[in-house]
Amino acid sequence: MSKVEDFLTPTQEAEIVEAIRRAEKNTSGEIRVHLEAHFNTPQHPADDVFERAVKVFDFLHMDNTKNGNGVLIYIAVEDKQLVIMGDASINSVVPDDFWESTKNKITSHFKKGEIKQGLVSGITEAGNQLKKYFPYLKDDTNELPNTISTDT
Repeated sequence: MSKVEDFLTPTQEAEIVEAIRRAEKNTSGEIRVHLEAHFNTPQHPADDVFERAVKVFDFLHMDNTKNGNGVLIYIAVEDKQLVIMGDASINSVVPDDFWESTKNKITSHFKKGEIKQGLVSGITEAGNQLKKYFPYLKDDTNELPNTISTDT
């Protein structure tokens, strides 16, 4: 088994998917979590982890939401790298330090071995911020899957 497969138990994965579902009940925003072993591989060459996260963001169609309000939490498990990025509409309204503060919240849990709790906290924080700017509307549809994606 790779470290990606060992990163979360099936129960923890289900709890993270539930956290995404709960967060999206308050916002029209779309949140995804993506796990890979490494950000730079022969199949997916990347100069840095941010460049790879941008490619995954595009591959997962995060930039195709109606309101431009997708958020990706990207983790290169074996490289111990984390990137959180939002689509252009989000970045134009959230505070400058928003993604860094959310990342710090996640990594503080990760350092204690609390992987699931770190992701749940980050997802909850992202959802709370998104609902300020992109509130849930009664005709809102879930545009992207809530499942955790892995190596593309």
